[in-house]
Amino acid sequence: QLQLAESGGGLVQPGGSLRLSCAASGFTLDYYPIGWFRQAPGKEREWVSCISKTGGRTNYADSVKGRFTMSRDNAKNTVSLQMNSLKPEDTAIYYCAATSWDTGCPRSRYNYNYWGQGTQVTVSS
Repeated sequence: QLQLAESGGGLVQPGGSLRLSCAASGFTLDYYPIGWFRQAPGKEREWVSCISKTGGRTNYADSVKGRFTMSRDNAKNTVSLQMNSLKPEDTAIYYCAATSWDTGCPRSRYNYNYWGQGTQVTVSS
């Protein structure tokens, strides 16, 4: 059974940093493009970033570009999202997801097949 699990969320002050991790069980993550999404209360789930199978291509939403960095650690079978200069509007539940896309990585959540349960990120003073 293919499962994803996020970790690393928490409470941080504005301007602070967090590192989220997405771990896989039942499959090898580097065979799949991976996306990060987030959902704030009362809002739609939105795409944050994604990374291709090889890790050679990453894409970011304009709202996080320059502050967030996505990377793979194939030895640990994990994907990370380093979040710096956090803002209150980054507060949300963050989800990682895997897709069967062959090249690049999609931005639509409807293209992702496997999802984790999410981890809460709260940015507040």
